[in-house]
Amino acid sequence: MSFAECISCGSEIKFARQPKMGLTVTCPECDAELEVVWLDPIELDWPFDDEEFEEDEEYEYDDDDDEEDYYDE
Repeated sequence: MSFAECISCGSEIKFARQPKMGLTVTCPECDAELEVVWLDPIELDWPFDDEEFEEDEEYEYDDDDDEEDYYDE
């Protein structure tokens, strides 16, 4: 049986079989949803959210703005 530590509450999460990379698990103590990001030893991290990343990409920066617009004199 394999084990990993929840990064949210520190409790031990047990795996009946060797997990695969990218597997999403839920901590039985705090209900945090975590993703397997490393296998030896097993490490968990917050899952990567593709939708959140896509929203960030859609934001356009305007390089033409002068600093004067941001500061009151």
